[in-house]
Amino acid sequence: MIILIKALQVVLALSLLILIHELGHFLFARLFGIRVEKFFLFFDAGNPGFKLLSTKEGWFARLFPKAKELDTEYGIGWLPLGGYCKIAGMIDESLDTEQLKSDPQPWEFRSKPAWQRLLVMAGGVLFNFIFAILAYTGILAGWGEAYVSNEGSRIYVNELAHEMGFRNGDHIISFDEYIPENFGMLQADLAREMAQKAVVQRGNDTLDIYIDQNMIGAVLNSPGMFALAVPFTIDKVMPDSPNAGSGLMSGDRIISIGGKQTEFVQDAWPQLEQSAGGEAAVSVLRGADTLAMSVNVDTTGRIGVYLQQPGVVTRKYSFISAIPAGFRKTFDTIGGYLKDLKLVATPSTEAYKSVGSFIAIGQIFPSTWDWYSFLNIIALLSIMLGVMNLLPIPALDGGHMVFTIYEMITGRKPGDKFMYVMQLIGMLLVFALMFLAFGNDIARILR
Repeated sequence: MIILIKALQVVLALSLLILIHELGHFLFARLFGIRVEKFFLFFDAGNPGFKLLSTKEGWFARLFPKAKELDTEYGIGWLPLGGYCKIAGMIDESLDTEQLKSDPQPWEFRSKPAWQRLLVMAGGVLFNFIFAILAYTGILAGWGEAYVSNEGSRIYVNELAHEMGFRNGDHIISFDEYIPENFGMLQADLAREMAQKAVVQRGNDTLDIYIDQNMIGAVLNSPGMFALAVPFTIDKVMPDSPNAGSGLMSGDRIISIGGKQTEFVQDAWPQLEQSAGGEAAVSVLRGADTLAMSVNVDTTGRIGVYLQQPGVVTRKYSFISAIPAGFRKTFDTIGGYLKDLKLVATPSTEAYKSVGSFIAIGQIFPSTWDWYSFLNIIALLSIMLGVMNLLPIPALDGGHMVFTIYEMITGRKPGDKFMYVMQLIGMLLVFALMFLAFGNDIARILR
């Protein structure tokens, strides 16, 4: 059931984002009087292509015969690897060159000025970014923003972080010149900045930890490098707690269990599990006093208390104030994703091993429906789709835009044969990237 829910979210999210992207191309084309021959979700590969739905043929055309008179054929293909907007007079994913054998027509893409063609090609990316702005604005207006501040927060490290020189209880001050704000982004910040040095506070000392750049790849593939080191300080005792009458009070900090020091709650769990279903001797720091007590431990290794939480930054927005905040969050996310792509393009980081397909995308969706998570994820995916399409690969929008800008600067338009070859090369590169993504996902599943 969980797999089905995740799969439905993936299909819904990608279908929505593809339609938004292609709608950008469609509306700009229609704005400039360019005929759009086909507007499809998914691909109808083959000749003739099989279609799940078409306004020009099949059951839909029989039910709504007037739809056949429209200039544009709208439909759904059978191959769920994207979608497309087939614009008259343009060499696109279909590699259809038949129309180019006749003289250019005024309603064709190739007949329009370069600046109009540039806007048509940029329309998809623009709509993806606009959608992200709207989604983030809605999220911030409806739910606000909350994150654990890095200021004053300390880390609890995994094996990789320990090997790199970090220690439990360190407070990370900066990565090179970058000062992190969001504790939850520390690991991503370390990789994105490709930091040469981390400055940490350890006790009363400030230390420099020099980062081995050969370990950046491991950083990308080692989740949980920096957990939040939480002192075992009690906020309140639950009413149904096995320790409701034990004398534990708000503000008490448990500093040892069974004679073993427990500076952080992560240190306490193994000790409590050993005493599950029984009692444990603890040392409690209350103000300036240290008390020896005994606590009851339930069968799950818990003592039934709420802990004091670290500093959570919460920001609420009105609808008006959420608009500039939505713009800012969108552009910050674009900047972060560009840094991710830089890592992927740097072989020494081995970041290419983290590239994933829709299988990896499915794993980030929650197992139950949650609007907050869904909107956050599709806003991020919309940005990823937009940025990826800006890459200067001929089969993508960015490649077409590069050739159009070249034409605007030089006054020389690339020939149709050249564009056909470039489109073919670009599609091969895109398919290679898809195979890499699928291969990485399969390797992760096998591992």
